[in-house]
Amino acid sequence: MTPDFEHTSYPDDDRIATLEHRAAELERRLLAVTHPEGLPEWGNVATPGDACLASDAFPDDDMPDADPGQDDPGEADSGNGILGDADPREGETDDSDPRIRRAVPSGAGRTEALINRGRPRAGRPRGRRLLAHWRLVTVGAAALLAGVIAALVVTGGSGASWPASVATVQGEIKQACANPDVAAEPSGFNFACAKDSQPVLWVFALLTSGGNPGFVDQATGRRGLEPVQPAQGGDIAWSLNLHHPYDPANPVDSLTVAARAINNIISGATLTSSTGGALVEPGLESKAANCQRYTGSAQLVTRSGYPASCASPVSSPAGQAALVSDVFQQWMGGTPSRIAAEAGVLFVNAGDPGNPQVQAILASLPASGG
Repeated sequence: MTPDFEHTSYPDDDRIATLEHRAAELERRLLAVTHPEGLPEWGNVATPGDACLASDAFPDDDMPDADPGQDDPGEADSGNGILGDADPREGETDDSDPRIRRAVPSGAGRTEALINRGRPRAGRPRGRRLLAHWRLVTVGAAALLAGVIAALVVTGGSGASWPASVATVQGEIKQACANPDVAAEPSGFNFACAKDSQPVLWVFALLTSGGNPGFVDQATGRRGLEPVQPAQGGDIAWSLNLHHPYDPANPVDSLTVAARAINNIISGATLTSSTGGALVEPGLESKAANCQRYTGSAQLVTRSGYPASCASPVSSPAGQAALVSDVFQQWMGGTPSRIAAEAGVLFVNAGDPGNPQVQAILASLPASGG
């Protein structure tokens, strides 16, 4: 019996007739094996067989083999009405299917079972589907692990960050630096609000007030976000076209005045004297010794009516740290050199709050007064 019999294309009537003939011939062969002596009821079995030769119903290659030496002839027919263990479809029988287990008393019922049963499709186990994608799962897990490791390396794995007040002050700095008059006069030098050196403003605010605009120094009475004396702040506020009077507790006022003061301390300024002449006030960069520390070169640039300045820019981290420390010490008169040095350390590590030196400085800062 050909395994693909159900796929053969016949008209419906011919297909049913062919299956009936094959079922009848199969029954004859089973009886011949199990009862070689013959049975009187054999005559009732061959209903459609007379019209179909055995060689037509079962080609030689598909003929089921009879085992003459079988000890228990009854095992060849398990009561299914079809070949029990000798099913032509070789092990695809589902013993739990009631259509197969019940006895089929006639050729028509047997034919119906063959037609309705069909060939079951083997479903692919879920475990095999997962196993087929194991490489994709492994690659995805490895990529996720690599991402976590990279994030830990970038952040130092410590989750360190600046105090929350720093973000607030950074927003206020943007407003303060929008004032076009914060640059030093007449040079136009603007270290405090330049993109790369702007952190100097929030570093000073963090060291002197904890980033609190309502800070009050109980020892000196100094108020505000930045260490600017009220009289000094008032004078600078006038040149910045700020509203009057200057309010040291207003963070934008305080930061705007601080930016102009820092630029003047570094670059110097040219003022008008009481007699109407130009009064040139030198800055930190007006001294050759300072320029040597900041830039590695003592060479100065001089122009009439302008303070002298370093011929080379202050670009190295060590030079910038030294410059910021000097500004802080001059602004905060009497500041110990250790505290001034801390200002330089915080400035050059503005992008690395997890730096051990930074963490040590932050832990030693006093609570901001208010």
